[in-house]
Amino acid sequence: MQEERRSQDTLRSHVQPEFFCTEIACLSEEPRLSEKKVTRHSLTVSGRSHHCSEESCSAVVTNSHCQQGNATTTPGTVPVLLNKNLTGKVITQVACGSYHSLVLTQEGELYAWGQNNCGQVGSGSTPNQPTPFKVTSGIGARRVVQIACGQTSSVCVLDNGEVFGWGYNGNGQLGLGNTSNQYNPCQVGGLAHVVVSKVTCGYAHTMALTDGGDLYAWGANSYGQLGTGNKATSPNPVSVGSKKGRLVYIQASHYTHISAAITHSGMVYMWGQCRGQSITEPTETFFSCLDDVFACYAVPAVTFRALKIEHTDHMSVAQSVAMSFDDPATSDVKIQLEGKIIHVHKVVLKIRCEHFRSMFQSHWEQDGKDVIEISQFTYPVYRAFLQFLYTDRINLSPEHAIGLLDLANSYLERQLKALCERTIKQGITVENAAMLYAASVFRELQELEEFCLRFALNHMTAVTQSEAFTELDEATLKRFIQRAATQGAFKILMPRWQHRPLCSL
Repeated sequence: MQEERRSQDTLRSHVQPEFFCTEIACLSEEPRLSEKKVTRHSLTVSGRSHHCSEESCSAVVTNSHCQQGNATTTPGTVPVLLNKNLTGKVITQVACGSYHSLVLTQEGELYAWGQNNCGQVGSGSTPNQPTPFKVTSGIGARRVVQIACGQTSSVCVLDNGEVFGWGYNGNGQLGLGNTSNQYNPCQVGGLAHVVVSKVTCGYAHTMALTDGGDLYAWGANSYGQLGTGNKATSPNPVSVGSKKGRLVYIQASHYTHISAAITHSGMVYMWGQCRGQSITEPTETFFSCLDDVFACYAVPAVTFRALKIEHTDHMSVAQSVAMSFDDPATSDVKIQLEGKIIHVHKVVLKIRCEHFRSMFQSHWEQDGKDVIEISQFTYPVYRAFLQFLYTDRINLSPEHAIGLLDLANSYLERQLKALCERTIKQGITVENAAMLYAASVFRELQELEEFCLRFALNHMTAVTQSEAFTELDEATLKRFIQRAATQGAFKILMPRWQHRPLCSL
């Protein structure tokens, strides 16, 4: 208990200068990538093997295990375009292990190459793979939507939420209920009852995030990196952090024993190895993004951007503006809704919003008023909108975010609209999915309607038994049934886990 308390105190302590990490050069600075579009940096945390870039695929540095994928073992000091099997392919994701790589194409195809002593390439054998190899065993021609690498293991997520793992399994990091290496992708049967949207791998552990914001973890746990409250290794997925709220993103690093997650409300949690101590449960940090967790606590420290932390009591301009929201001592105008007052500043509203810039012109009646009454929107929605103008953030339930989305469309606030759509997607549940679907149909939001439909199809029984579903009007219900039918929702099928045999335990 004393060790756990010391660990949490360490976690909440301020970061000292000696823990600052070095900024990592962008891959586009390499000579042969200078005119190429690199859409995301893929970071090899060990720093000892190779790097890959997205859109087209290039690799640099050592090559003793064929990790460059260029059909040789000759080291390279500049990026080399990988033509073998990837010509004409648009790469959307890259994941790197210690000496192997995975890439995902725009069509949902999965390719792998590099060291293969444990089957981490997924080719069915163990010789190193010198060029990109299309992985089809176990997953067939189905679409892959996300990939991740451990040190010598690989994981992917299919578009129906199924998870497959292959490679080294000595710590149960494949989640198959055993510790046998797998040379072909094998379905993680322990997740067959959920729909996974994101996976990430640590050195010897794996985590999966469901579309409902629930977290599962499995594999090595000597530092508490599974977050289960103990240090017991688990070869099967176990539920983690259910009391922390809905999680929207998770992250781990294949060269560390650290895990991190961020909730729907923006709280960042971490657990696992923390400067030589073990945090066995998700613990709240003072960070605002996951990147800083690994910049401050990973060894070696790693980040795709420079970490800058200043210790000062002086507030920035942005902080000062945010603190002034709804401050009666400094405001010069009041917004009244439903009998409630919100204190704001005319100059801030004019700077931030075209609607108010027009409203507060000298020839408009509102310009000379101390109190402006608003009747078109509810108090929670309008307060969230005004707070967004001060902070660039929103903190609303999906139900209220729908109303804020209407306001964003009315006031032509594109950034606010994007935040509302993200909030709705991150907050969808079986209880509100039908309501959100109906709202998206009514507002003709096709992308959001498609998202809500996919979620409902993945949780059809629970959604159709919800109160919100029973309240759908006849036209919306008919539209839902027709669209669900075209997706094959009413075919008589076996449960998802019975479609194909799982790998032998």
